[in-house]
Amino acid sequence: MKPAPFEYFAPKIVDEALAHLAEYGYDAKVLAGGQSLIPMMNFRLVQPAVIVDINNIDELFHIRENDEGGLSIGAMARHNQVETSSLVADRAALISDAMPHIATVQVRSRGTFGGSIAHADPSAELTAVSVALEGSFLLRNQKGERWVPANEFFAGLFTSLLEPDELLIEAKFPAMPERTGSALVEVARRPHDFALVGVAAVVTLGEGNRCRQARLVFFSVGDGPVVAHQAVELLKGKELSPESMRAAAETAAKRDVDPGSDIHATAEYRRHLAGVLSFRALTKAYERARGIG
Repeated sequence: MKPAPFEYFAPKIVDEALAHLAEYGYDAKVLAGGQSLIPMMNFRLVQPAVIVDINNIDELFHIRENDEGGLSIGAMARHNQVETSSLVADRAALISDAMPHIATVQVRSRGTFGGSIAHADPSAELTAVSVALEGSFLLRNQKGERWVPANEFFAGLFTSLLEPDELLIEAKFPAMPERTGSALVEVARRPHDFALVGVAAVVTLGEGNRCRQARLVFFSVGDGPVVAHQAVELLKGKELSPESMRAAAETAAKRDVDPGSDIHATAEYRRHLAGVLSFRALTKAYERARGIG
């Protein structure tokens, strides 16, 4: 199929894009990488009257160190730029872990970091990773701008706090504390498929290899990123061991996630995967925090 007729704008500066979004509101869609929007338009699942193509806005393509020593990634940074960036690997290794899991090389050559975030797909790696890294997103419209924490941004299934007249400008991630390790693991039916279940783990160690802080965030088990609050509470202040991490993983699977069934997997199988993958992710993050691997 082909998309329904639409009006097309290709602004070269952010202010021009914001003017179009302010004028057309819900009738407009932003075109970034187009890896989700274009197929949806071709199947006429969405029929925007206006397309605002932001591929010519150079200021949205950056990957740089921010003022706090962390990482800032522009909304239009291509997945393959992020995947191969040494700065990303140094400042936010969890993002580097996630990138090879995103679709195929061809998709990553066009897909964008901000596009994945704004799409708010509950099966997307970057949604969970952004929450696990305590990231925040800069949203701007003609009236001003605001920073929204990642753990508040994702409001539901393919739904975010991004308003129709707002543009996602960049994602910001704080500097990681010393002795912090991270890991992302997932299971999919085939390479490059959406994950049946995935989890991002971040572990920070204190004295005596005790857990000072931990975060465990799932994707593909709900309407958005699912934070395993009860599981990480079991780890804080304790010396990490296979037994303690396995107990936390079991708690995550039994108490923190409530997956559904579909044609790809049952809820019971997803819950089993949540436990297995949590243990693997925590173990890998712990080893990295200790400087192993």
